[in-house]
Amino acid sequence: MTDQLKAAPVAYENEPFLNSPDGRIIRMLAEYQEPLARFRREQIQDTVVFFGSARFNGKKAADENLANLKQNHASEPAAQLEQDLKRAQAGVDTARYYEDARRLAHMLTKWSIEIPARRHRFVVTTGGGPGIMEAANLGAHEAGGKTIGLNIQLPFEQHPNQFITPSLSFQFHYFFMRKFWFAYLAKGLVIFPGGFGTMDELFEILTLAQTDKLAKKILVVIYGSEYWNKVINFQAFVDAGAVSPQDLDLIKFVDNPEEAFEYLRDGLTKYHLGGTPKKQGDVLPEIAKTRP
Repeated sequence: MTDQLKAAPVAYENEPFLNSPDGRIIRMLAEYQEPLARFRREQIQDTVVFFGSARFNGKKAADENLANLKQNHASEPAAQLEQDLKRAQAGVDTARYYEDARRLAHMLTKWSIEIPARRHRFVVTTGGGPGIMEAANLGAHEAGGKTIGLNIQLPFEQHPNQFITPSLSFQFHYFFMRKFWFAYLAKGLVIFPGGFGTMDELFEILTLAQTDKLAKKILVVIYGSEYWNKVINFQAFVDAGAVSPQDLDLIKFVDNPEEAFEYLRDGLTKYHLGGTPKKQGDVLPEIAKTRP
């Protein structure tokens, strides 16, 4: 008598298959459906997304780093020490952006939690990591609101900060699915000084807005004109005929948290709290009923 053949696992419990190239489409779908279910469960209607450098520390940490370098690294070769001191001083100079992101997120959250609504409105959302992301999550946390972190697996820098609401901490493998969730719920975007990743996220949203691929009005705030005017010459796009002059109306430069908050509050109120929608579907009545 032959031994009975052992039953094979059902496909959705077959880990080798799920982790194989053939299971890739299922993994992609999971990074859409699982966040959707969680956002619905947590009653998140829409968000304001903060982007910025993962490498900018708060003032206290930046000051301590500079002081420690001056005290303990005097024996380094002069050229190396000079370079390290220059970077540490830059960290002190950019710490204001951390503090400003923290304050802006706090102001925005205090305002948003007072909005009478069945679902949470304009929830501060970040990439979930350190730097500016941590600052925004911290400010929202201190204001007593929910705050979202859309993290991603990277070889460096990216680990969830402690100020994300635990039930709204996400981990993505695919960049494009993470970007989808940044854009899908966003009614506002705040771009603090940052590097390649920050510019990638900024221009992706601007392209979607320019080409009318967003079924909503999105407010784009670029924070820190001194920094961004050195990094990107937006007017050069117009002068060269690469974009239309009105395309620059998609962005608003600001230089302090109060100005940024007033612009966001007024715009969000106008377009998403009783104003005339840009087009059908501008205000999402229920995330459960929306489509990508």
